[in-house]
Amino acid sequence: MSLLDTTREVFRRDQVWPFLQEDHAPVDVSKQMILYVEGLSVSFDGFKALNDLNLYIKDGELRCLIGANGAGKTTLMDVITGKTRCDKGSVYFGQTINLLKHSEAEIAELGIGRKFQKPTVFEAHTVFDNLELALKADKGMWYTLRAALSSSDIDRIDSILDLVGLKQQRFQQAGALSHGQKQWLEIGMLLASDPRLLLIDEPVAGMTAEEGERTAELLTSLAGERTVVVVEHDMEFVRSIARHVTVLHQGSVLAEGTMDEVQNNADVRAVYLGEEA
Repeated sequence: MSLLDTTREVFRRDQVWPFLQEDHAPVDVSKQMILYVEGLSVSFDGFKALNDLNLYIKDGELRCLIGANGAGKTTLMDVITGKTRCDKGSVYFGQTINLLKHSEAEIAELGIGRKFQKPTVFEAHTVFDNLELALKADKGMWYTLRAALSSSDIDRIDSILDLVGLKQQRFQQAGALSHGQKQWLEIGMLLASDPRLLLIDEPVAGMTAEEGERTAELLTSLAGERTVVVVEHDMEFVRSIARHVTVLHQGSVLAEGTMDEVQNNADVRAVYLGEEA
């Protein structure tokens, strides 16, 4: 075999090293929907955490999920992100990506980012370093081996710092930030990995009223270019950001609509206020 033939064989598409392969194809949102959850059921020792749940999220929307403890909110996000396997059902990211066939790491690479209730930042590192690490985690081996950030990377970090309101704290250790600032930093770290869909769990838990208002502004600003799904118990916060609300109950969708529509829904009032439907 000639040198040319050998080179062609080594660099066939199915032979190229992973860090040299092309990125995943963009998610297909030609139907204006980015997430399809259909007939989803999950059981734990006989308890149905999700029960034939159907949920559809539009591309670019800000959706709020509410419901009592045990309603299935966390389990739903666990399935979407590959942490928990379902008993039956389907979960599609756009028209063609079957999330149930992918691992947690692969789902993150596909463009789905998740933020848990408790902020998890690198407290001994600066705010800037946290965002730099998030960039590197997104780029893979080839990027990580490089000695310095490019000017575009620095510009990207600066843009994120401005967006999350931490420009003045860029060289401050993350451990010295307030609880609310740590939440914003973690959202910034998610943004550094450039997700198309963000799943945000109880973002204002433990925040001051002022921090809650700033968080509402931040999440609202992200919708449109990205899709944001927020799980929250603070109904005033939900009212301040929600265009569309989904109520979960016993692992299924109980009601959907605007906040006013949901609060006036007879089934919701019967379940949560004990009123007769």
